[in-house]
Amino acid sequence: MPKKTKRRKLIVWFENLGMRDVGLVGGKNAALGEMISNLKPLGIKIPSGFAITAQAYDYFLEKSGVDKQIKEVLSGLDTHNLKIMSV
Repeated sequence: MPKKTKRRKLIVWFENLGMRDVGLVGGKNAALGEMISNLKPLGIKIPSGFAITAQAYDYFLEKSGVDKQIKEVLSGLDTHNLKIMSV
């Protein structure tokens, strides 16, 4: 059975995260992992938790159909016209 890596998981516990994982779980979650890794050994109590990975987010968008809705809403967007419109 192949070893499960963080890259294939949908959630990762903060204790297993660090700044090297920014692309996997985002900066705030990676920073929480760093805090736990660096402060817990000093006796500072930090509650545990988990981060939802970018892969989990993509999976949700795809399975719920939200990705198609987003593409449909943005289909007419002219990314070359950056003129600011007033509301």
